[in-house]
Amino acid sequence: MSAPHTRPSPDPDDHDALPPARAVDSGRERIMIVTDAWFPQVNGVVRTLDTLRAHLEGRGHAVRMVTPDQFETVPCPTYPQIRLALAPRHGIGAAMTDWAPTVVHIATEGPLGWAARGLCIDRGWPFTTAFHTRFPEYVHARFWVPVDWSYALLRHFHGRSRAIMVATPSIEDELTRWGFRNIRRWGRGVDTALFRPRDKSALDGVIQGPRPWYVYVGRVAIEKNIEAFLSLDLPGTRIVVGGGPQLEDLRVRHPEVVFTGEKRGEDLALHYAVADAFVFPSLTDTFGLVLLEALACGVPVAAFPVAGPLDVIGDAPVGRLDDDLRTACLAALEADPATCRAFAEGRSWDASVDQFLSNICPFDPAEPATKAVGAASA
Repeated sequence: MSAPHTRPSPDPDDHDALPPARAVDSGRERIMIVTDAWFPQVNGVVRTLDTLRAHLEGRGHAVRMVTPDQFETVPCPTYPQIRLALAPRHGIGAAMTDWAPTVVHIATEGPLGWAARGLCIDRGWPFTTAFHTRFPEYVHARFWVPVDWSYALLRHFHGRSRAIMVATPSIEDELTRWGFRNIRRWGRGVDTALFRPRDKSALDGVIQGPRPWYVYVGRVAIEKNIEAFLSLDLPGTRIVVGGGPQLEDLRVRHPEVVFTGEKRGEDLALHYAVADAFVFPSLTDTFGLVLLEALACGVPVAAFPVAGPLDVIGDAPVGRLDDDLRTACLAALEADPATCRAFAEGRSWDASVDQFLSNICPFDPAEPATKAVGAASA
């Protein structure tokens, strides 16, 4: 569902009452990143945050990740591979007191994110957030909850954030139409040392099937629109790399497709690199880090012309965006692998980290809490 044409009223529970933040202290910040998405999950959000952590530490900042594995958890309904933290407020509060961060970034809108948000408000600490995932569309696909209800809840969640970080212009425009405020750009980079061109025959003894090989990498879940890929009549072999709640069902219904399960690190990069084309059927991703990872491996992309692929690829000659996904797949085979690699090399993590640091809001945790920011943490 697209954003409304008329802008809703901003949430009154916003950031206007907060005092100004000080400038970033190069190499000396204590950055707490709170995320409900973390290992052992395998997805673009986890890879983004893990890479961000490594680069921040490489610049001399201290980083404390607050993640579900530090708490008692329960499986997410309909997606048991995702674990949700139970009653994390006390544990996060203790970590905030003991570690005394000078920056808090809340990456997700799950139980950890809501708890950290409330604690920051109670303490008078500024914080930033990020919009990584179109949860309203995902919840609607699974439970038929109206999309506008979910966006109203997320508008409230992000309303106190000093900066809502988004990856692309399309998502910025969409959130603006939904009534979100104080949106800042935070682009993504790609690890071109890990994701690089390799010998196309490296997995010939592991994956059975004629060429060309069309590869999908990502969650095997309804929101990824994988059926649009699996239903295509294509010459060659279709390969799905990843795990998720639909995996076993799709394995049964599509015995002609190769399902590898989850892959990580070098093994994941190798599964990208042996592909002849990378297929991205999603209609709802906010970015699609997998697009850059495939291109860095010299693999052209086939996708629908929607936000995400349009923002990342546009009209660059590195594949094909088409309303007919089969047409896109066949046309992508003609793209030059060297051009794909060169395109990805222009997306550096250094630039991404610079943007992140320009968006954060440092503070002094020793200063008394400013009650002007609001009495309630709801």
